[in-house]
Amino acid sequence: MKRILLCAAVGTALFAGMSFADDANPYEMQIEARQGIMAYRALQMGVLGPMVKGEAEYNAEAAQKAANALLAASTLDASMLWPKGSDSDAIEESDALPAIWAEGSDIGAKGKAMVEAATALQAAAGGGLDSLKAAFGPVGGACGDCHKAYREPR
Repeated sequence: MKRILLCAAVGTALFAGMSFADDANPYEMQIEARQGIMAYRALQMGVLGPMVKGEAEYNAEAAQKAANALLAASTLDASMLWPKGSDSDAIEESDALPAIWAEGSDIGAKGKAMVEAATALQAAAGGGLDSLKAAFGPVGGACGDCHKAYREPR
C-alpha cells in the first residue's frame, strides 16, 4: 500500500511540474534534464581529475566507479532532451548554441567521440594511475570540443 501511495505522490508531483513548466518555458524539463546529465558527468570528472593531477590519492575503486558512471551517462539516448528551439537564443536558461541544430552540425560525431573516450577511460580507470592518466585526457578533450563549438561561453 505504501508503494502505491508513493507512486501516486510522485506521479502527481511530476504532472504538476509539467503543468507549470508549460507556462514559462516549453522546454524547461528537457533543459533541466540535459543540464542534470552534464552536471552528473562533471561530478565524475571531479572524482577523476584530482587523481590525475596528483591532488588526490589514486583510488582504483573510486576511479572505476566514476569511469563506469561517466560511460553510462555518455551512452544515454538523450535525443529527446535536445528539441530544436531549446537553444540559448530562444530560451534564457539554455546554454546550448543554435549551431547544434544547424545544417552540417557535427554534434553526432562529437557525441560519438565522447562515448569512445569514455569507453577507453572505463577500461583503464581501475588499472593504475598511469593507465587512468593516459585515458583521462581524451575524455576532457571530447568534452571541451563539444563545449567550445556548441555551448554558450561562460
